Amino acid sequence: MAYDNICKYLAEEYPAEFVSWISGEKTSASDITVLKTELSVEPIRADSLTLLQTANQILHLEFQTLPSSNPPLPFRMLDYWVRLKRSYWCPVEQVVIFLKSTNSETLFINEFTDTNTTHRYRVIRLWEQDPTPLLTNPALLPFACLARSDSPTTLLEQVAAQVDRIEEPRQRGSLAACVEVLAGLRFDKDFIRQLFTEELMQESVIYQDILQKGLQQGLQQGLQQGRQEEALSLLMRLLTRRFGEVHPQWQERVRGLSLAQLEELGEALLDFEQVTDLTVWLDDHQLEENSDRSDG
Repeated sequence: MAYDNICKYLAEEYPAEFVSWISGEKTSASDITVLKTELSVEPIRADSLTLLQTANQILHLEFQTLPSSNPPLPFRMLDYWVRLKRSYWCPVEQVVIFLKSTNSETLFINEFTDTNTTHRYRVIRLWEQDPTPLLTNPALLPFACLARSDSPTTLLEQVAAQVDRIEEPRQRGSLAACVEVLAGLRFDKDFIRQLFTEELMQESVIYQDILQKGLQQGLQQGLQQGRQEEALSLLMRLLTRRFGEVHPQWQERVRGLSLAQLEELGEALLDFEQVTDLTVWLDDHQLEENSDRSDG
């Protein structure tokens, strides 16, 4: 999901700002290590974890758009804690950050309880948070648009104004793109686009990468469900975002790929740097297919 990718990118790009926000204490980026987790064990995947290690603890951030999950979130948090404790044997602080308000009771649960076992973690509901400290920190601007406000549209306008004040073009573009994605949880898309232009979005390389990965995830789901037309549609969008207008000849060749080849191309696209890479890939796979036919 694009929301998860955005949040993970922000926390790993600006670890000191997130640690300071969560802990309330100023922290230098040089004192923090972003841990690349290797905790993925079925049936609970941990590849979306954000782990920030300071001198005396690990901060585990878990961003949630929807409260429902399988296994349930409280059990997942216990499972993560056990794995982290076993791997690093240091204090572990866990914080779940809910992005979007719903009526679910899960939003107010902060512990897992079973026979002789209780495990607690912190919960932050963004819509209850004071937007002031988020507005004054560029790294946290994307979360400010989801904070508490009697006039949400005014709040988003304030966020846009703060983004405009960022001098460095790449940072401004990336943060604007992150705001645009997260603001979609609360605001109408047309209103968002009035404040954040397409030209500004194009300044952000990370935005294009995040959206591409989101499209690729949708492609993989479509392939797994056997809907070839849906997979083709997503792959065409992916190609267009990567290279601009897709030449009709390429479209025709892609439409002729098998499901297995579509899946392989969806993975390969992340490594393509120029359109000639696509041409080479299609030529190579056409040669392989012709070779297999002649061998048969």
